[in-house]
Amino acid sequence: MTHPVPGAPTAVAAPTPSPSESAVAAVARDVGGALLPVVAVVVAVVAAYLAAAAVAALVRRVAHRAPVAADLSRRSRRPLRATLLVAAVWLALRVSTDAASPWRPPVEHVLLVALIVALTWLVGSLAFVLEDVALQRYRVDVRDNRHARRVRTQVQVLRRITVAVLVLVGVAAVLLTFPGARAFGASIFASAGLLSIVAGLAAQSSLANVFAGLQLAFTDAIRVDDVVIADGEWGRIEEITLTYVVVHVWDDRRLILPSTYFTTTPFENWTRRSAELLGTVEIDVDWRVPVEAMRAELARLLSVTDLWDGRVGILQVTDAVGGLVRVRALASASDAPTLFDLRCHVREGLVAWLQREAPGALPRTRLESDDAAPAAPSPHPVPAARVAGPDGGDARLFTGSIEAVARSQAFAGPGPDVLAERARGDDASDGPADEPSDAAPGAVSDAASAVGADAGRAGAAPRER
Repeated sequence: MTHPVPGAPTAVAAPTPSPSESAVAAVARDVGGALLPVVAVVVAVVAAYLAAAAVAALVRRVAHRAPVAADLSRRSRRPLRATLLVAAVWLALRVSTDAASPWRPPVEHVLLVALIVALTWLVGSLAFVLEDVALQRYRVDVRDNRHARRVRTQVQVLRRITVAVLVLVGVAAVLLTFPGARAFGASIFASAGLLSIVAGLAAQSSLANVFAGLQLAFTDAIRVDDVVIADGEWGRIEEITLTYVVVHVWDDRRLILPSTYFTTTPFENWTRRSAELLGTVEIDVDWRVPVEAMRAELARLLSVTDLWDGRVGILQVTDAVGGLVRVRALASASDAPTLFDLRCHVREGLVAWLQREAPGALPRTRLESDDAAPAAPSPHPVPAARVAGPDGGDARLFTGSIEAVARSQAFAGPGPDVLAERARGDDASDGPADEPSDAAPGAVSDAASAVGADAGRAGAAPRER
């Protein structure tokens, strides 16, 4: 038995906590463990918002000197905030929670998917910014904007392709975060040959439209704002996508056509090289119509309107059968809408002139008996004087002025030298046995030259419609 040593310190036993105190401590630990992630997330959200606001303020300050920065701030403000918010929340959870927590892996997976979506959104907004930068250099509100419209069309198609690729990459990245999707993707790659054939057959029409859209964008068959006649409708190309083309019809309807329509069906493009056009006004009148006076009236109508661009103003008789004479007035305008109004102006003016000045030229049907005496011809026919055209020459389409001769040469076809060369090539391909033995040297060339001259003169005549 031991006895305490006098003067030595006496050991005091630690007090045993009561059950109520242990419960309070456990609750405090649980509350602290739950509040810490919440506080961390709130702090992260505030920090992300402040960081986004600081970036926006910096960009706005630069935007006064660089319009690109203003466009960047407008396009990328929301996706940047979303990206910073998701990244900050993820970082706060990793710092403030235990890796062994059972709820942490699912939450991190959700945040990973959200981060992929936000990054895809942010990069896609940058594609729109690059599109705006490219389009700012090319104005379409000028008179000659063919090059600008071509660049605009190609840039828009490239932007759509970029966004489509980004969306596909983003969806693939999200799916690869799931283990089951990775296993399914491996099996797809294993059978890629058969699946590609099946998918190609199933999506044949869609793929054809996609390739047709790319062809339209980079071959300049049509451009945005081109005026076309498609499917019997007159309208303007409003939008070109990878699969379809939107045509804004003149009466504000929208005609949606697949891209393959413009690669497989003939259509008219009125602004392929230039917006200037020629328009016709045809009127059937009586044989007693005073053509020269009517031609002078056309010149007067064109001279008093600002719709006419001064290039072409012609009135000719294009047909005279069936008891009527067909008179065609041809006028030019700077673009299709102006030409429509000009044709209406000329038509209304000529009709009013016929009613006022030449009522005898209005169309009529005659009935004559066989015993009626024929009218005696005029003993002194007076030659008609031609009305001068816009450039001072005769008012004719293919002759009489420098512009008319140039127009005639454009539609005359190949010259005699080209036709002679073709004839020599055909004779060479036929062989010596087919050549006449008594033909003099150069006879074939002379004949081909004569044929070419006749063909050139015949080609100058306008095709009647």
